[in-house]
Amino acid sequence: MTDQPENPGHAMEALLVRIATALERLAPPAPVTTDLNAAEAFIWQPAKSLLQPVRNVNRVEMDLLRGIDRMRDTLADNTERFARGLPANNALLWGARGMGKSSLVKAVHAEVNHRLMAEGKGSALKLVEIHREDIESLPVLMAQLRDAPGHFIVFCDDLSFDGEDTSYKSLKAALEGGIEGRPPNVIFYATSNRRHLMPRDMMENEQSTAINPGEAVEEKVSLSDRFGLWLGFHKCSQDEYLEMVYAYADHYGLALPRDAMKAEALEWSTTRGARSGRTAWQYNQDLAGRTGTMLTGSAN
Repeated sequence: MTDQPENPGHAMEALLVRIATALERLAPPAPVTTDLNAAEAFIWQPAKSLLQPVRNVNRVEMDLLRGIDRMRDTLADNTERFARGLPANNALLWGARGMGKSSLVKAVHAEVNHRLMAEGKGSALKLVEIHREDIESLPVLMAQLRDAPGHFIVFCDDLSFDGEDTSYKSLKAALEGGIEGRPPNVIFYATSNRRHLMPRDMMENEQSTAINPGEAVEEKVSLSDRFGLWLGFHKCSQDEYLEMVYAYADHYGLALPRDAMKAEALEWSTTRGARSGRTAWQYNQDLAGRTGTMLTGSAN
């Protein structure tokens, strides 16, 4: 008995199936469509080109942010103009740690959204957080939001650049320098401990090694110029610090005589070597724990 010859048509069909299967494995996954009505805030996931909804934003109420009145009012005005379709600036919130920079961005977003909803306009302003390490994907995010309905605050917390990091060029292009420019329905807010987003020694190193030192430094300093609004946060005074402590305590109903609370709060700040909104919040967390009081909220 002899073997039957293989059917050439079947062999070709099997080969085509194997090729198609291999191509499917190599093909990129289908893009995921984000439901922008799912939440008021999202986190950008560049690996999947996806906006991940955040159901409960970690924020504090605007009234609890003390000692930063001018910065609060300026950012709120800028944000409300933007949400209403009027001209507004990208904003850089820079300065002392723990003074409420990121808390202010989230609180202003909630406050402006509340006003829009009171006018029957719904949650038209979305907050999109992009992590520092994902800044190179900012142009992709901007392109995705360009044709999306509503207005978007793209927010990067603790933004800075070091060493040989060149991703700041992506940020410059996405904010103002690209051929399309920033989408009219997108604004960029960032917080940083540095006004120019880069350490002084990095700029001095550029100045000492470049063929044209002035131009090398200017390229890096010009990044901050993409932010039309600069808001500086400085260390608070003792009175401002105590005002923050009392505001949290009153809000959460923490019962302790003012004299005792003042003495404890000052000792707390001394042991940490800093007076700030974050220190005031941490003291209140400790006080709440000692008195058996539950808290909800976030640090500055």
